[in-house]
Amino acid sequence: MGRQHWKKIWVGSAGNMVEWFDWFVYASFATYFAGAFFPKGNPTAQLMNTAGIFAVGFFMRPVGGWLLGRVGDRKGRKAALTLTVTLMSASAVLIAAAPTYAVAGYGGAFVLLVARLLQGLSVGGEYAASATYLTEASDPRRRGFASSFQYVSMTAGQIVGLGLLIVLQRTMSDDALRSYGWRIPFVVGALGAAVIFYLRRNMLETEVYEEDTSHSAERGTLRALWRHRREAFLVVALTMGGTVAYYTYTTYLTKYLSNSAGLSKETATLVSFTALIVFACLQPLAGRLSDRIGRRPLLITFAVGSTLLTVPVMTLLGHVDGYWPALGLALLALVVVTGYTSINACVKAELFPTGVRALGVALPYALANALFGGTAEYVALWFKDAGIESGFYWYVAGCAAVSLVVYAGMRETKDLDLGRVRAGRGTGGGSEESSLTPAS
Repeated sequence: MGRQHWKKIWVGSAGNMVEWFDWFVYASFATYFAGAFFPKGNPTAQLMNTAGIFAVGFFMRPVGGWLLGRVGDRKGRKAALTLTVTLMSASAVLIAAAPTYAVAGYGGAFVLLVARLLQGLSVGGEYAASATYLTEASDPRRRGFASSFQYVSMTAGQIVGLGLLIVLQRTMSDDALRSYGWRIPFVVGALGAAVIFYLRRNMLETEVYEEDTSHSAERGTLRALWRHRREAFLVVALTMGGTVAYYTYTTYLTKYLSNSAGLSKETATLVSFTALIVFACLQPLAGRLSDRIGRRPLLITFAVGSTLLTVPVMTLLGHVDGYWPALGLALLALVVVTGYTSINACVKAELFPTGVRALGVALPYALANALFGGTAEYVALWFKDAGIESGFYWYVAGCAAVSLVVYAGMRETKDLDLGRVRAGRGTGGGSEESSLTPAS
């Protein structure tokens, strides 16, 4: 790819990294600030409260998906990406300055809630704007490779967050972390967002968007999206299994190893940190592979692996007694999840025409995340609190099985021309064949 393509990928993914750093450090540091915003009592109950607020952020993502997806289709990908990072910066400042329960009672939890709502708005639009931008900005023969950097940047944000957690764990006492140390990553996130805001103000718009001539009044509207409802429902279904598995083995893994397997917080954090570095390195390799053999083989491999391996892997993870066995099992799970994460951005973007692409990816994806991804941690803790933790393993496997049915029936998308997908009736009624039609 040329220098301009790499520049677009860098700017789009660097901003995504900061967005997801802010999003994920909430989960990573929750064990330290859970007691700061709620009355003392059952530690699992405190984690459930903070996980509930984490999930609330996901329920704002459909609103953000609609609002910022509309901006992305009507004003451009650049405008949407700039707005998302502004909202994320504001939310990071709020969390960093939120008063504790001892100072303001439940007022601190309210500030935390407002901040998570803003984060939900931001991330709801960020995913689609980033996915659309990276897919449109890339060489058509390397869309899988280019769009894989979305999850590279997402994972890099989490790696930086976990790396910061490891540093703080080794330089601060546990009491200091619980008292004020947990605020540090949110200050870092706010400063990083300010830098990305500057970079995105000077980023280049994609040629696909600039060359599109279908500037109708319905561009980026729900009415226009309804004409592509089959593709929208497909996005929800193909996201279901992937998002549950992803959040299980990323944001929830550290808590699971600490709270269920009994590993120390430091060991659990190091396991997640190491596994995510390997996971990030796998994304471009799998994305490039999809450019050669297609998207469906990778999606099907993920779904089959997740359906069959989730229960035994999670069961074994719950009984590990050290760093190496935990790391080995975590890597096995994340290698399987790579079949989804590396290419899901371009698969979704390839389903829609330019005039509704950002909204078409944003809204159904955000809905799926609100229903499944955002609630994964809360559902896991609910099963644990009810004394039937293994029920969560079957839940994750079941979600993957549903997505497997969808992957098996969808048509390959890697050779679709982004500029020729019909705006009138979607991929099911124009020059491009329906992505819902079973592959021959």
